[in-house]
Amino acid sequence: MEPWLSIGQDRFMIIPDEDLPQKARALLVPPALDMLGIAELRDYIAVLNNEIARVEAVIAAKDAHKQAASAFFKAPRG
Repeated sequence: MEPWLSIGQDRFMIIPDEDLPQKARALLVPPALDMLGIAELRDYIAVLNNEIARVEAVIAAKDAHKQAASAFFKAPRG
């Protein structure tokens, strides 16, 4: 049987849940900050800054790759 729902003359396809866009998952699980001392909070900030730098480096590498590919595949002018 086809996954169709008939309403009057129109036919609408029923979309299974696995075909729907997935919700964004949390990449980081933040700790309960009120349970941390000042030194631990400063350490946590350092960890977050290191993670930010790591992500920015990956973004820069991907952007450079994209620019190189765009330059390589650019249509010749003429």
